[in-house]
Order: sequence, then C-alpha cells, then structure tokens
Amino acid sequence: MSEPQIYRALKADHDKQRVMLQQLGDRSGDTPERRALFEQFRLELQSHAAAEEESLYAVMLGNPDLRDDARHSVSEHKEVDDLLGELMNLPFASTEWEERFAHMRHRYEHHIDEEEADMFPAADQELDDATEAKMADTYEERKPAELEIARDHPPGSDERD
Repeated sequence: MSEPQIYRALKADHDKQRVMLQQLGDRSGDTPERRALFEQFRLELQSHAAAEEESLYAVMLGNPDLRDDARHSVSEHKEVDDLLGELMNLPFASTEWEERFAHMRHRYEHHIDEEEADMFPAADQELDDATEAKMADTYEERKPAELEIARDHPPGSDERD
C-alpha cells in the first residue's frame, strides 16, 4: 500500500526546505543571492505551514486521539514564524543573524523530523483514505493561495486575513 498523497506532498516540501536551509547555512554575509534565497525560503515555509494547518492540522484537531500532536505542531509553527520575523529585522551579515538562523534551523528541522517520524504515521493510522484524500486536495488548493498571502504578510505578524 502506498503512502497517502497528503504525507507525500508534505514530505516533498520538507525535503525542499531542508535543501534551502542547507544552502542558506552554507552562505554568509549580506549578498543579493542570500537575501533572495532567504525570501524564497520564508515564502515557501509560510505557505507550507498555513496550508498544512488548514488541511492536516484542522482534521487532527477534530480528532481527540490526534489533537495533542496537532496543538504541539501549531505551536512550533508559531515559534518558527516568530524566529523568521526576527531574522528579517536583523542585519544579514551580523553574528546575531547567524546565531538566530542556526537556532531557527535547528527548531524547524526538529519539527519536520518529528512530523515525519511520529505525527504523520499516527494520523495515517487514525484517518481513513477518503479523509486523507480530502486533506491532500485542501493542501494543494490552499498552498498557492497562502503563498500570495505570505507575500503581503511578513513572518512574526498576526496580520493574516
């Protein structure tokens, strides 16, 4: 039996984000390339997180057996979003930026590893195929819309519609 589309899509995004984090970590200073990569990463992450919350987490919050995992993950999304907001307000070439980036990267990589190892399998075991297919549809529909919202709403803000 193959893995449901919702988890494949989320893992594909995670893989893309891991590469972007690696590329950002390999660069230093305040260069146009680094700024562009950071902006690409933050838009990817913001749109991914919001669409994930609207698809997977929304369903998990309605299931008593999955609710605690979903709440935990939503709080981690908020933490990483706040860290991204802090990074946007620091000089890219500063030691403080490097330290905050390393902290954010560690927290986010921990989060996605935890989702993939624990949360996705638990949800897959608890949810039926039709629910998982609907979540995948919701995710694929919401991610582009969330990308447009992210362009106008920087991380760390609560100005979302």
